[in-house]
Amino acid sequence: MAAHQWLLFVAAGLLLNLTPGPDVFFIIAHAARRGARAGVVAALGISAGCCVHVAAAAVGVSALVAASATAFGVLKLVGALYLVVIGARMLRAALRGERTAPGASAAAAPDVDLSTVFRRGFLTNVLNPKVALFFLAFVPQFIAPGSAHASAMFLALGLLFTFNSTLVNSGWALATAWAARRAGALQRGMRWLDGVAGTLFIGFGVRLALSDMPAAA
Repeated sequence: MAAHQWLLFVAAGLLLNLTPGPDVFFIIAHAARRGARAGVVAALGISAGCCVHVAAAAVGVSALVAASATAFGVLKLVGALYLVVIGARMLRAALRGERTAPGASAAAAPDVDLSTVFRRGFLTNVLNPKVALFFLAFVPQFIAPGSAHASAMFLALGLLFTFNSTLVNSGWALATAWAARRAGALQRGMRWLDGVAGTLFIGFGVRLALSDMPAAA
């Protein structure tokens, strides 16, 4: 790839990662409730899920999922169910008021197992078949047709995209945690944030469940 193609790939990837979606809302919700560390761990879990999709696509597994209506449908329903469960948990936390008192720091929130945060972030991403299809649709545009090392190039570009997304997602986590520590209004609105994030996650899950398999190019 020429230098300008690398720059175009990085710029396009950064713009895509700045667009809020299920992953971003998952990170923001954890950073607002538990602080920067939980938000960054959530981002790392999501990045680990991306690595699975990149590796699977590089060896052709994602292409098989894209070509099989049954495989896509099963993975789609599992992913949709998981998003709905995560959303329901957030709504339950909002309704129960499982939140720090107004003006309290995020560190004062009840302890959370960071390995659980990581695992949930990982599953949120890896169980979404549209992430696999995204990599199959986006990355090959930057690989020359007939390249002798197409799989290696796909893997390199996919990991570069994931690295950049980790930086952006960590930025979301740090910015959210910073705002939560300093904005009293945001502290008081964190319960509301859980409700909104939970509703969005349920909506994402329903939309995923109702989505059709992308038509073959």
